Amino acid sequence: MVISVHSVATSVPPTVIKQPDMRDLLLVQPERTRLGRRFIASAFDGSAIDTRHTVVRDLDLGAPLDGPGAAGDSTTGPAVFCDRAERRVLSPTTGTRNDVYVEHAPALFLEAARGAIAASGSFTTADVTHVVTASCTGFFAPGPDYVLVRDLGLPPTTRRLHVGFMGCYAAFPALSTARSICAEDPGAVVLVVCAELCSLHLEASDDPDTIVASAVFADGAAAAIVSARPAPAGHLVLDLDEMRTTLTPVGEQDMAWTIGDHGFEMVLSRYVPSIISEHIRGALDPLLAQAGTDHAGAHDDIPRWAVHPGGRSVLDKVQDALALTATQMEPSRSILREYGNMSSATILFILQRLLTSPDAPAAGRGERVCAMAFGPGLTVESALLTLRRSEAA
Repeated sequence: MVISVHSVATSVPPTVIKQPDMRDLLLVQPERTRLGRRFIASAFDGSAIDTRHTVVRDLDLGAPLDGPGAAGDSTTGPAVFCDRAERRVLSPTTGTRNDVYVEHAPALFLEAARGAIAASGSFTTADVTHVVTASCTGFFAPGPDYVLVRDLGLPPTTRRLHVGFMGCYAAFPALSTARSICAEDPGAVVLVVCAELCSLHLEASDDPDTIVASAVFADGAAAAIVSARPAPAGHLVLDLDEMRTTLTPVGEQDMAWTIGDHGFEMVLSRYVPSIISEHIRGALDPLLAQAGTDHAGAHDDIPRWAVHPGGRSVLDKVQDALALTATQMEPSRSILREYGNMSSATILFILQRLLTSPDAPAAGRGERVCAMAFGPGLTVESALLTLRRSEAA
């Protein structure tokens, strides 16, 4: 049985953050030390990111001061995250930040979900049998899985699962769950949606982990349709051939996501890229064996790669460790450049880029794809896929 991702669609909020604008805002915060300012400049200037998106209208730093968002997250009321007139980053409570998540996350979940269903080529909301959601940047109950069933008009008997607080790799367990559902029920159509509002946890600080988080994380959502049912002839799909997870023997203290009084707090040590570099080969051994290749030939036998862009240094280390080419890394680097790190949603943005690539394989010829993401643990999730055009059923 072949189980495939039939479509991927994405959604981002309209407010765009330009890296130099955010860098300059953090540099002028009055509590910053000289060392902190040096680290801020280095983190932003070396991020390889041009733009990110946010639901926080306070952070529309290029907008007129008397325009929308000038007074706060809404068009009226006090500033919540940033007083743009005073150039002052504020520190709302975790409850206040989560209130903004509750207000804005459902729309991103829904927009991505509707896009994935529309892009699937043949499925409608009436075909969806299961919903799997993932998010680590906010909470509410009944949750986003419920919102999708309610607002998409799915039957009340639709099976639902929410994958919460797993971090940047959560799309993989979500897709693996969908794959297992389809293996058990070949007629199933699973809607997978990941949405993250990372910018809600912005904090001005001299702490290096906090500075890195403020330089790379962003908001976005992505959805996929997974099914063993056939796609229309000529429709591009990604077959979910093999999925693996592993924990590195070190790194538990180097990457974490905790809840503080003024937002969720990222632990992201400078050792993470090196830990990934040292252990990525061992983590991928089972997948490469499935493809009948080894590390030396990976860039030839697996032409397409989707590497979660935890940051520029992570991409650099993975590229060096696996001897990948600039062309193979371009989908990951371009998503980082245009959107930043949107946690669990990011890998689906990259897979969508592969599904819409102008050089996608012709009918009758599939191409291998290796996808991977990293998160707390230190966890390495990976998948071997095949990008192909569906043949007539």
